[in-house]
Amino acid sequence: MTGRTGKTSANRLGPMGFVLAFGVVSMLADVVYEGARSITGPFLATLGASAVMVGFITGFGEAVALVLRLGTGPLADRTRKYWPLTIAGYALTVIAVPLLALASSLWQASALVVMERFGKAVRTPARDTMLSHAGAEMGRGKAFAIHEALDQSGALLGPLLMGLMIAVSGYQLGFGVLAIPGALALVAVLLLRRAVPVPERFDAQAVTDHAVERGSRAARVPLPARFWWYSAFTAVSMFGFSTFGVISYHLEVQKVLPSALIPVTYAVSMGAAALAALASGALYDRIGLRGLLIALPLTAAVPFLSFTTAPALVWAGAVVWGAALGIHESTLRAAVADLVPAVRRGTGYGIFTAGYGMAWLAGSTIIGALYTASYAGLVIFTVGTQLVALIVFIPLLRASAPDARRV
Repeated sequence: MTGRTGKTSANRLGPMGFVLAFGVVSMLADVVYEGARSITGPFLATLGASAVMVGFITGFGEAVALVLRLGTGPLADRTRKYWPLTIAGYALTVIAVPLLALASSLWQASALVVMERFGKAVRTPARDTMLSHAGAEMGRGKAFAIHEALDQSGALLGPLLMGLMIAVSGYQLGFGVLAIPGALALVAVLLLRRAVPVPERFDAQAVTDHAVERGSRAARVPLPARFWWYSAFTAVSMFGFSTFGVISYHLEVQKVLPSALIPVTYAVSMGAAALAALASGALYDRIGLRGLLIALPLTAAVPFLSFTTAPALVWAGAVVWGAALGIHESTLRAAVADLVPAVRRGTGYGIFTAGYGMAWLAGSTIIGALYTASYAGLVIFTVGTQLVALIVFIPLLRASAPDARRV
């Protein structure tokens, strides 16, 4: 039920309750898909994939999850069907992952990996738009940080569950067990829709904007130049950010850690991501985007840690990689809501994540190739992209006085 239907069902939760409840939904879903992602690289390796193939498959999956939001973002803006899109996206994800237990070939597994990521593309612009409305009064950095922290708690539990199942019986049992939290996630999101049918009501500005801008008129509201610069900065930074699929492939083929411990390194990453999301969210609400530059040196440090054969450095790399990811997936999303008019917010998220996704696809494929060809080249590529991202960020520092806090 949306604001377009004319129905007036009241929201039974306040903004904070809504953010917390959505965090629980995302936590359950994250147990499913982050549990699977924690061992995607090693699992694909058992089916005959090379490092380049793992980099491409996982990068392509991330690109699908992000680039297709160019369509699902405007669709959310145009239809305001935030809940149907969100629910459909979660359904796709929690169905695809358990089916990996039945995959017996590389193409089957690859198709299911991409299907899971497609579910994320369907739901995320609509979900983030709803969360941005809840953050109108409580602070968007805070709202997205709380949601991300709960989200990452599931990402912590999922890999630990996968590690246990692999130790007990192997990959198939691990994927199959994930059907249970998947079913719980679907029940939880359906209950949340009943409790909060119209999240737009949390955001007075969104209600006003939606009353003024209807139908095709919304499409004529321009996206500001600072949004485009900001999107470019994020894309360049992600160009040098490895997917965990390539990292876990390295850990498996080099026998740096036992197979059952690889998902645990991902769990450590997700714990670091949750803490980084909370810290960066609070910092963003205080000083704006300047506080997010810490993601650049964190990303630059990854090849020095995660692609070594020293277990201690690999565990440290898991923390660093996770912290960088937590900043990207929480506070950088919050900033989009502050840069884009409410009536174009779904479109803004779609464009932002499309650039982000294409950069991650290209970068992860290059990193997979460099992993095989030249470790020194991998280091130079990663550090170089982060230096370029810093240069791209410079125009964002030239904000007008009223906007200075937000950059």
